[in-house]
Amino acid sequence: MTDEEKSFVTYWEEHRLREKKLSVQFVSGLPFGLMFALPVLIALIYHNWYKQITFISNSELVTTIVAVMMIAVFVAVFRKRFLWDQHEQLYKELKFRNGNFPDAAD
Repeated sequence: MTDEEKSFVTYWEEHRLREKKLSVQFVSGLPFGLMFALPVLIALIYHNWYKQITFISNSELVTTIVAVMMIAVFVAVFRKRFLWDQHEQLYKELKFRNGNFPDAAD
């Protein structure tokens, strides 16, 4: 194994259980989710910039903002879970290649 792979295995053994928690995935993935949803929210908040756009009432605006925020949370958690799965797969492949088989129960 290269030094980079060894350092990854060491890092992942220390942090894999912490990064599997939903709260950690939510907090660390939220900036990406908000970056994904922020342009939509800005367009909705300033919906009067284009005069030919369909009128949106305040209740529809609040409902739409809540829906966009839920999408942002979903994107944040989904992305972090996907990255965790990728890292876990790489970790298992490196351990298998090195001859140290990871526990099947993990």
